[in-house]
Amino acid sequence: MTIISKSYTRKMLSSLALISVLGTTVLAGCSSDKSANNAASNNSEKNSASTSGSNFHADGMPIVDKPVTLDVLTIRWGNMGDTFTKNTWLQELEKNSNVKINWQVISSSDWDAQKSVMLASGKMPDVIIGNLAFGDSDIVNNLSIFRPLDDYIDKYMPNLKAAMEETPELKKLSTFPDGKIYSLPARLPSRPYSSVQPVINREWLDKLGLKAPETLDELYNVLKAFKEKDPNGNGKADEIPYSDSKDVDINLLAPFGITDIRANHMVIKDGKPEYFPTSEAYKAGIAWANKLYSEGLIDQETFTQDDTMLTAKRQNPDAALIGFSYQWTPDAVFGQWSKQYETIAPITGTDGKKYQVGEPSGMSFRRNEVLITTSNEHPEVTARWADQFYTGEASIQNFWGAIGTSIEKNSDGTYTLMDPPDGTSADAWYWDSSLRDFGPKYASPEFEKNIKLDPTSGDGLKLQLDSLGKDYVTQPFPDVMYTIEEYAELPTLLTDIESYIKSTRAKWVTKGGIDQEWDGYVKKLNDMGLAKLIKIYEDAYNRYMNIE
Repeated sequence: MTIISKSYTRKMLSSLALISVLGTTVLAGCSSDKSANNAASNNSEKNSASTSGSNFHADGMPIVDKPVTLDVLTIRWGNMGDTFTKNTWLQELEKNSNVKINWQVISSSDWDAQKSVMLASGKMPDVIIGNLAFGDSDIVNNLSIFRPLDDYIDKYMPNLKAAMEETPELKKLSTFPDGKIYSLPARLPSRPYSSVQPVINREWLDKLGLKAPETLDELYNVLKAFKEKDPNGNGKADEIPYSDSKDVDINLLAPFGITDIRANHMVIKDGKPEYFPTSEAYKAGIAWANKLYSEGLIDQETFTQDDTMLTAKRQNPDAALIGFSYQWTPDAVFGQWSKQYETIAPITGTDGKKYQVGEPSGMSFRRNEVLITTSNEHPEVTARWADQFYTGEASIQNFWGAIGTSIEKNSDGTYTLMDPPDGTSADAWYWDSSLRDFGPKYASPEFEKNIKLDPTSGDGLKLQLDSLGKDYVTQPFPDVMYTIEEYAELPTLLTDIESYIKSTRAKWVTKGGIDQEWDGYVKKLNDMGLAKLIKIYEDAYNRYMNIE
């Protein structure tokens, strides 16, 4: 296996310096030259013929009689390294299939520079695993590098084909604007329907004799009590009733029906896409957030603090400081004070409804988890190898770790997670033992019934907390893809529009003035090309919805 180092990157950068000087573009430029594209396309067609010949078996094991080695690139967070390659399931697949894997593991902190070099040089591995490597725009702008996979799925991937038939969202998610599939999806096992949920300091509530808030008015009263009545008991007015990330108000806007899971300001309302920063719901929500801010109920450093400052507040050594927030799980951020916090149900909005950010089909779906490059001389072998990941047992072993190592398979057909080694957190152990969030997977809803998780920690705790919000999860704007022309336009439009929305939001939350300035704000957005931006979103939405 290979771990690509920073020194390797410097050598490649040096060797490609002349290419950069001559003006070769790295991403969009690779695809904007039609003659280069056509040449690459012809080359792709020439390479599409199998070089495995009689060595290859279309079904059964081994996949090939004589070993075939594939160079497989994957990106890992930080310094996670390659311990996942010791996963027994992966090693057994190598042995049984005769497909040997030369893992090329790159740290996410080093990847941006290496990605540019790789795309510019055209020297690609056979396979890319995990969506950290290449995003939608990377692929759309460099289609000549990646093989269309539709025929391979049809001929050599019965597991994935069956998964797509059972769960059509997998195909919709993976189909690019030209109607072809260039990357393979994943459905992770036992994931919640809810994203971040409201979290409150239960100890503070109990001390003040308050119940968990259910409505906006009740939330206001609770936050006011948190500010004024010294619930942490240290005799100081240091309590911060509500504190969150820099986009604090986005989470606070959930009770107004604004649940922006894609971070593109699009929601689905009455079955149709809507750009919410020009909606009446947004206007009302920002006015409400300003009321809280002006009374000191929202962290006054919300729009200026960095993550280090926020973490220091959440984990202040002397006393808990924060009363209310939105989090995945309380234990994730509050350190020694974690046990004081509990997740509560979504806050009811002014229309009497609850809205929860999330996915009605589960926070399980990923795309761009497998890419087969045109450099790969054994695409049918690779397709058969990748297809082995699309079973329930394979998926859980590539999410938590191998059966017998991290997972126990019980006599009744259920699966339970083993305890991690002493001194190791469960989550860190899973990342060390498996591909975890990355790579091909498909755990069907039926298979998930056999997975038994501890409801007091980790993934099991998130599922337990999910019961509070999953019935209120809204239908989000789907995870659409854009054409090469749309990707060319989006940055120009988004740079000014997004900056203006963020600056006005910060101003209105901290200083007010939304009513007086609203019409001018909407006009300026329109002058910036908002109609064109919305059309791009709507066109992409319509393409997605029409995929069968």
